[in-house]
Amino acid sequence: MAVEDKNEKLFEEIADAVVEMEEDTVEELANKSLAQGIDAYETIDKGLSKGMERAGQLFEEEEYFVPELLMCSDAMNVGIDVLKPHLKSENGRKKGKVVIGVIAGDTHDIGKNLVGLMLETGGFEVIDLGRDIAPEDFVAKAREHQADIIGIATLMTTTMPGMQEVIDILNAQGIREDYKVIVGGAPISPAFARKIGADGYARNAAEAVRLADELLESSVQIGA
Repeated sequence: MAVEDKNEKLFEEIADAVVEMEEDTVEELANKSLAQGIDAYETIDKGLSKGMERAGQLFEEEEYFVPELLMCSDAMNVGIDVLKPHLKSENGRKKGKVVIGVIAGDTHDIGKNLVGLMLETGGFEVIDLGRDIAPEDFVAKAREHQADIIGIATLMTTTMPGMQEVIDILNAQGIREDYKVIVGGAPISPAFARKIGADGYARNAAEAVRLADELLESSVQIGA
């Protein structure tokens, strides 16, 4: 079996272990990936993140509920703990500042933590506001830190209107054009992002990094 195929098989096993909430298996496989010389970022992207993505889909389909999702998150975090010390951060000047948090009414930070980690590894300065953050606080902190991007997450459909509120506040203060707004989380879709006027939707952590890169690059080109 080719090395690439072996790696893909290992990533699939890691994703399966996250979905099955098997913490010991995730730890064992994460260590195995390091022993085989696989890049830690790639293992998170193609293994752990993919597993959480599948768990999120099961949550949307109501096959999994919050307790199962939290146990999947625990399994993922075991893998993160193994891999994090081996992540290679991009050197040099930071690309930009990202303020991220979970919108008010939601205390689940499953995806947000992974997004923050991947953004930092991808060369961004991350200001993590935590969870259950009021819309006005997103705006205040973005202004305080002179952020380039505001990232808003939620796991609950009942809190989705709060994302719209963040954008409404930016518009009301006349500073909407100063920030790129990214939204994400299990109940969020590209259509919802467009509806509320967000600049983009990220399905997973690796996609959030790619999107942040694209948005900042387009801003530089426009401002050039």
